[in-house]
Order: sequence, then structure tokens, then C-alpha cells
Amino acid sequence: MKRPMKSLVILSLIAILPALSACNTIKGVGRDIESVGDALDKSTR
Repeated sequence: MKRPMKSLVILSLIAILPALSACNTIKGVGRDIESVGDALDKSTR
């Protein structure tokens, strides 16, 4: 892997970490995504 690509992967993982730590399980991530979808759906009505 080239150095710039490796740096991009590392930075991406660091950026995603707070979102993953907020949801302890995959089920929690699914609920969070669903709630965002519901909020967007309500705001378009």
C-alpha cells in the first residue's frame, strides 16, 4: 500500500471511531441509522 493511501485509511478509521464507540453493537448502529432516516422522513412531510 502506498504511503498516502495508508494515511488516508488510518485517518478514515480515526474519523469513524467516535461513531462506533457511541453505538456498542451493530444493532445499535442500525437503530441510529433508522432514527436518522425517520427524522429525515418526518422533515420532508
